[in-house]
Amino acid sequence: QVQLVESGGGLVQAGGSLRLSCAASGFTFSASTMNWYRQAPGKQRELVASISNAGSRTNYADSVKGRFTISRDNAKNVVYLQMNSLKPDDTAVYYCNSVRAPGFWGQGTQVTVSS
Repeated sequence: QVQLVESGGGLVQAGGSLRLSCAASGFTFSASTMNWYRQAPGKQRELVASISNAGSRTNYADSVKGRFTISRDNAKNVVYLQMNSLKPDDTAVYYCNSVRAPGFWGQGTQVTVSS
């Protein structure tokens, strides 16, 4: 069964940093493009960053380019999101997702950025 467990969120001041982790199981992680999404209150879930199965290609939403970095460790089945220079607009619940299992979501991890 597919499981995605996000962690690493918290409360941080604007300009601060957080590193999110997502531990995945139940599918062939090393063969899957992985995504980070976020959903702010009252807004639709949006794609924040993607990383190819081998980690050689990454893509970012314009709103986070230059501030966020997605990476992965295929030996550990973990995908990361390093978030720097955080802004209040980054406040949201962050989720990871596998392209191979698009209907499965974890519980998410709350990121709150205070001004």
